[in-house]
Amino acid sequence: MVINPAHGGTDAGARGQDGTTEKDLVLQFARALRGELDRQGFRASLTRNDDSNPSYDDRAAGANAYHDAIFISLHISSTGTFGAVRTYYNQMPSSTANASAADSPALAVNDVFSAPSGWVVWSEAQRPYLSASRRLATLIQIQCAQGFQGSPSDPQQAPIRELRSVEGPAVAVELSSISGGGTAALLPKAAPLASAIARGVQAFHAEAAK
Repeated sequence: MVINPAHGGTDAGARGQDGTTEKDLVLQFARALRGELDRQGFRASLTRNDDSNPSYDDRAAGANAYHDAIFISLHISSTGTFGAVRTYYNQMPSSTANASAADSPALAVNDVFSAPSGWVVWSEAQRPYLSASRRLATLIQIQCAQGFQGSPSDPQQAPIRELRSVEGPAVAVELSSISGGGTAALLPKAAPLASAIARGVQAFHAEAAK
């Protein structure tokens, strides 16, 4: 399990009127989620545990280094109904197949990475996992809709750069909104959001084990 606190470093993400930054809040949310997943028996790690800003591919590489890892990226929006949660899975560009290094000899070494399945193009890594990512997003969104008023019942698909290079189920979870309240209003939502995501992950693993 790999948890990605979005942004970091010079990329603050969304900002609240009181000076609250998305990058700081999502790191605290990520730590809460890691603790909840650990309690549920999952082994979880963070793509960053400080105010650094790893590249998209470096974050994905942290997940791709594990076998059968799940990647969950955490965000806090600047708009939307305060307290609502939306879960996203990636929308890939149109393509006829998942390209490989052998199929694309002109690719530079930085365009591909070595995975258990062979050499994989970074920009295409998520494509074989879209169905699994959609199911994971659905199960997490079901839990969030039950616990966070104003949340939709279904996940949404969107072109999310940080998900496309992950070779495994990958979703982004976004809480609204930093403009609706600062740290004091948003931090109390960390524990219930962690519990909702963990229940969705549990349901996903239970289905996969059947």
